[in-house]
Amino acid sequence: MKENKMRLDRFLAAATGCSRAQAAQWVRAGRVRVGESIAREPSRHVTDGEGVWLDEAPLRVEGPRYFLLHKPAGYVCSHRDEGGHLSALRLLDVPRREDLHFAGRLDADTTGLVLLTDDGAWSHRISAPRRACVKVYRAELAEPLVAGAETALAEGLMLHGETRPTRPARLERLSPTLVRLFIDEGRYHQVKRMFAALGNRVLHLHREQVGSLTLEQTPQPGQWRVLCESERDGV
Repeated sequence: MKENKMRLDRFLAAATGCSRAQAAQWVRAGRVRVGESIAREPSRHVTDGEGVWLDEAPLRVEGPRYFLLHKPAGYVCSHRDEGGHLSALRLLDVPRREDLHFAGRLDADTTGLVLLTDDGAWSHRISAPRRACVKVYRAELAEPLVAGAETALAEGLMLHGETRPTRPARLERLSPTLVRLFIDEGRYHQVKRMFAALGNRVLHLHREQVGSLTLEQTPQPGQWRVLCESERDGV
């Protein structure tokens, strides 16, 4: 099996939360040991099996992390504040949150379930079209939905600027202007554009579910939690 490698300064930053510049200073000061030898170069690589010590205290890097966030309105799924909106990363009080990325974004005005991780393979598994991971949205519409919308969605819609129709989607009518939509792809502003193609407009959009994950344990906007192993593997 191939061993994972990481630059020493990056390893120190990940293990302690320091900057890579600070980590480089520690190495050059002779405070870092790799195996039985004092490290001299911040750029050297360390492997999974090598021990690393700072001032004789052992260090380790945590494995990949997985979080579920109930995003409130007004936050952006971005690493930086944008357009007068705060980054949703600010809601997570965890170390090295800047290393996390969003596994499927929501617009600033859209609320609901957002997944964050530092595991690129896992987020790709969720978003890859061939995996057909189902996302469930509740949408409040400006007008009562036209007759035959269920059939149109099940057959696929041609969205403005697209060259292929959407994949089949399922619709539940909760009231004349409130619906639940089940889709298994994630195009840009897809849900809003789908209802626009049906001659309607979304007033409020809320994501209730991604795969098997729901907001049952995080019912309040701004709440977040760590996913357990079975939840992570079951998406």
